[in-house]
Amino acid sequence: MDRVLTNLKMVTMMPDTGYQIIDNAMIGIEQGKIAFAGHADHYDCHGHPEVIDCHGALVTPGLIDCHTHLVFAGNRANEFEQRLNGVPYETIAKAGGGILATVNATRNASEEELYELACERLQGLKNDGVTSVEIKSGYGLTLDSELKMLRVARRIGQQADIKVSTTLLAAHALPPEFKDNADGYIDLICQEIIPVAAKEQLADAVDVFCEGIGFSTAQCQRVFEAAKQHGLAIKGHTEQLSNLGGSAMAARMGALSVDHIEYLDEQGVEALAQHGTVATLLPGAFYFLRETQQPPIEALRRHQVPMAISTDFNPGTSPLASLRAMMNMACTLFRLTPEETLRGVTQHAAQALGVSDSRGQIKVGMDADLAVWSVSHPAELSYRIGVPDLKFRVVDGHLFFQPAVTGAHHGR
Repeated sequence: MDRVLTNLKMVTMMPDTGYQIIDNAMIGIEQGKIAFAGHADHYDCHGHPEVIDCHGALVTPGLIDCHTHLVFAGNRANEFEQRLNGVPYETIAKAGGGILATVNATRNASEEELYELACERLQGLKNDGVTSVEIKSGYGLTLDSELKMLRVARRIGQQADIKVSTTLLAAHALPPEFKDNADGYIDLICQEIIPVAAKEQLADAVDVFCEGIGFSTAQCQRVFEAAKQHGLAIKGHTEQLSNLGGSAMAARMGALSVDHIEYLDEQGVEALAQHGTVATLLPGAFYFLRETQQPPIEALRRHQVPMAISTDFNPGTSPLASLRAMMNMACTLFRLTPEETLRGVTQHAAQALGVSDSRGQIKVGMDADLAVWSVSHPAELSYRIGVPDLKFRVVDGHLFFQPAVTGAHHGR
């Protein structure tokens, strides 16, 4: 083996051991994969090139943020202040604010500018133990601008210490060029944007905003059909503000996940369970928008629907680059247990990205993506916010130390 981590308390998040701590554990890594994971008594680590004593640290799978909008330009702090001073969103939007403000800023930004801005935001997630992240487009709303965002996301994924899944979200909002012609814009997405994104291998999945202020269920279904024709996975922003049946439709079409889902009903939950679709909870947006309609947590539990948790990092409704804060919010706002939240940012988040065969658990054969913590129990990860508990991350078997935590170099 190339590297061995010893003297660990291990939380595998596998179904059989799951949240239970395995004391005196050891993890062996070979060619970026986990070659051994278990009690140190069961393996002799002597003679290996590099043996790292972790001094009783807790190790979990590397955390996975499965829903973000990290690539954009500008910010909307001024709108945040305006809303708190009583200015209606409609007034802000008519004055050029809202999502179109981000669209304009993103269209005008270079790829280099977008890359540098996204990397700054990403550092907050890395500091929280994130080793995999999903990045959506959706602030370009033209062929060229959407592809620009996806190219930036792919470039971020070339960094050695993070893995990136890319999602085309051209069906995020109606661009001004197609005012009062939503079907025409859907035509553009299906006939031009999706085919080019697929041909250039810039997108792993296609997402839609199925909502009264977004796109209808029928329009979103058209986008999904086009995505599947080009071999792309599908997922949806659904049931955030109303119940249009978008979650059930997405599940029937084989969606990896449906996200937000505050207004999801029992029938929709049953559809998720039947088709193996993950329910992704986004407590940051719920908190930031001061929503009161909670996702149907008890129904999701009753039907054993896997629940993922993510930041939804974006400039308008969740400018919060801390996955651990989301874990805490999921506990305090949605009453999830610490075990459910940890599974929501590991095993279930991997499932929401379609990578559960390689990430989200500590298991022989999986990618050696780990987070090593200076805590004694996994509940601490959702219990507190802002304390630098992360010792280091492991991505494909290579160790990465956080400058803000240890002062060590950032690299292999």
